[in-house]
Amino acid sequence: MPPISSTSPENDSAAGADREPLGQVDLSTQRPAAAELARAAELTAGELLAPPAPVRLGDVVPAPEQVRPDPTADFTLPADAAVRVGPDPDAREVAEELAELLRPATGYPLPVVVETTATDGPLVLTLAAAMPPAGVPRPRPAAEDAPSVAGAADLGGTADVGDLGGTAGAGDLGGTAGAGDLGGVAGAAELGAEGYRLAVTPTGVRISADTATGLFHGMQTLRQLLPAAVESLSPVAARWVVPGGVIVDRPRFPYRGAMLDVSRHFFGVADVLRVIDHLARYKLNHLHLHLTDDQGWRIAVDSWPALTTVGGATEVGGGSGGFYTGADYRRIVRYAARRHVTVVPEIDLPGHTNAALTAYPELAPDRVAPPPYTGTEVGFSYVDPASERTYDFVADVLAEVAALTPGPWLHIGGDEAFKVKGAAYTGFVERTQRIVAGTGKTVIGWHQIAPAGHAEGRVLQWWGTDGADPVVAEAVRRGARLILSPGNHAYLDMKYAPDTPIGHDWAGLIDVRRAYDWDPGTHVTGVPADAVLGVEAPLWTESVTTLAEVEFMFLPRLPAIAELGWSPRSAHDWARFRERLAGHGPRWATAGIAFHRAPEIPWPAERDAAATPTTAIPTPSTPTATPTPTG
Repeated sequence: MPPISSTSPENDSAAGADREPLGQVDLSTQRPAAAELARAAELTAGELLAPPAPVRLGDVVPAPEQVRPDPTADFTLPADAAVRVGPDPDAREVAEELAELLRPATGYPLPVVVETTATDGPLVLTLAAAMPPAGVPRPRPAAEDAPSVAGAADLGGTADVGDLGGTAGAGDLGGTAGAGDLGGVAGAAELGAEGYRLAVTPTGVRISADTATGLFHGMQTLRQLLPAAVESLSPVAARWVVPGGVIVDRPRFPYRGAMLDVSRHFFGVADVLRVIDHLARYKLNHLHLHLTDDQGWRIAVDSWPALTTVGGATEVGGGSGGFYTGADYRRIVRYAARRHVTVVPEIDLPGHTNAALTAYPELAPDRVAPPPYTGTEVGFSYVDPASERTYDFVADVLAEVAALTPGPWLHIGGDEAFKVKGAAYTGFVERTQRIVAGTGKTVIGWHQIAPAGHAEGRVLQWWGTDGADPVVAEAVRRGARLILSPGNHAYLDMKYAPDTPIGHDWAGLIDVRRAYDWDPGTHVTGVPADAVLGVEAPLWTESVTTLAEVEFMFLPRLPAIAELGWSPRSAHDWARFRERLAGHGPRWATAGIAFHRAPEIPWPAERDAAATPTTAIPTPSTPTATPTPTG
């Protein structure tokens, strides 16, 4: 069948009528004219004389599992390139994302051409998994929809690159000695739910995967292999060259995420969408939204409307707060899903509930509404664990949030409920866990819920600072799994240095090296690596008030946590990581992303003026500021 050209509506003006002929003509049947052959020969000769690609194949963050460079196989994207993809709708969506990513900086039309079988071309995406029969939904990636994770191998994870064909040395970031299939992980069937294979030859780039999620991750790798100018939102005169060779890649852990606290300070939908983009760039696949706390309730619940009209009207410092309507939240979820990120909503219980008690005093132990709270202390508020009205509230809220959330998780908080002790606390948690199960979701709670009885599939989010935690280790022996967020390594609200203008230091100062130098697989004593679901970097916002400040605290530490969650342990090397990370400074600057110019990172010398370490919080540069995303 002839190929079909398609583009997103919002890009119609960029490509104009240039796309139409591609949709009408089967280019594979056209023989090149002599002039075209001569032009091709001229381009080939030019490439032979051209300098090497400015980015090396192994410069990717997080480090791929296997990298095999081929300096003779660099590819330059031509102006008439198309993105070719098979008919699978999920794969086609990734192809559209790739085209949308490349059009602004290159100025190329980059039509998306849908074929029965994607053929050779400058940019080709191939999905190995066959489409299901009509009317049968495609299975979702196991990392998202399986409450029970049997092991890393089942999810495309790996404990060590050595288990998958060995590594020639750390210098090539896990490249295999064998050149044949450049597999190590051999066939695509072993790539799992998120893995991909990216091959660059002089004639094009081919990304193949079992799933659209794998294709999307491969697309993010291709993004990093192009010059930093690809992040520009206006056309740039550049040679769009990709280094030659093959990458075969898949994640170590199935859960890799970040948390944004929107309760202490509220962040609107556009800010959250931009945060999702930052996660997707580094192959993080979960966004945990801390939606409720003493200072504000941020998610509308139809059956309890005053939670937002009253409880959502405050924030730290006395600002006006805010909240997400059901439509707002669905927009966030849709936008995240298109970027293969799962939203994890948190309703913090039984403590951290002052905003809820202000709205509904019948939930308070004394049935008296407390005043709105705009400070930063913790541990003073709680819903009455002995009242049936409390459990009506919990059931209603969790049911409505679950109905809005397609992902498998519901986070119930559970931390710092200092005034609910012993059996009252564990009884509350156990009953709430059963309510979560009744919604069809799997429960996550901060590790303080560990003493409560086990619930099938439950996950503890560990935020301690001492890896010796026998209570958590015992909960793991009873069947719990862990998401690791050690406060002294992964809490992105900690200051970088004593003079960092925002943030805290109760867990210590966390520079980029401290964020990077730990191993999730061995961090908690008595917890085996196969009980670790993954990693998450929380950002609490008591002192964080703007998107620029969020980005400043995220970057450059977020990519460090991403590498711990994605890359095989054998690829973790601080000296090489800091060199790879340095190349991302120009990318962030080009994209108008605020970041901390950490002095321990060797930012490119050609940007000396901008690379001078400073503790000031930058603001995104106006010419390249990201527009409000749409989902």
